[in-house]
Amino acid sequence: MQQFLKPTEFIDSDHDSVRTYAEKNTAGASNDIERAVKLYYAVRDDFQYDPYLLDLRRESLRASKLLTKTRGYCVEKAVLLAAAARSVGIPSRLSFYIVRNHIATEKLAKALEKDYLVFHGAAEMFLEGKWVKATPAFNKRVCDFLGVDPIEFDGTTDAIFQEYDRKGNVFMEYIHDYGAFEDMPYQMFLDELDKHYPHITNNPRFVTDGLIYDFRK
Repeated sequence: MQQFLKPTEFIDSDHDSVRTYAEKNTAGASNDIERAVKLYYAVRDDFQYDPYLLDLRRESLRASKLLTKTRGYCVEKAVLLAAAARSVGIPSRLSFYIVRNHIATEKLAKALEKDYLVFHGAAEMFLEGKWVKATPAFNKRVCDFLGVDPIEFDGTTDAIFQEYDRKGNVFMEYIHDYGAFEDMPYQMFLDELDKHYPHITNNPRFVTDGLIYDFRK
């Protein structure tokens, strides 16, 4: 279990900004479940979900980097949650999925030419003897705008599904599980993008500086 408490290249839980963020947002918590819940809601709602500008450079995917911004996408936010958990002594890891009917993908789907996204990220925390999954990607404001309830987390059950919107329509479907990882599997992430979206990864319309993808155009 010790490997899930150590800082890594991307889960830089020993970075001063990460430690400060984690300590600030777990103030008053008396146990790991309370700390995990507080961290989940902090990461979920402190950063606007934004999948339209992706900086995939190695240094940009570290947890501490998100703390310099106000917006992020699922992988960035999962990495920060995992790092914040480790910094307060909660073992954590990352897991990744392919999802269909992903939140806020209308514009993105046109660029991706697919109805799914690869490498949707979640954090897993070891709480009361078991791994519990949580995806803090979708902040409350975005969910309200899109008519879907935000994902709630109680520290005891997985919090990764928004299966239906408020009208009862199928909203999100997990179609592949990549598994769990001690750190961000960086090369796998890039390889999956190349595999599923080859029309994008070398397209100057979307890609600048090599690994920055801009879908706002």
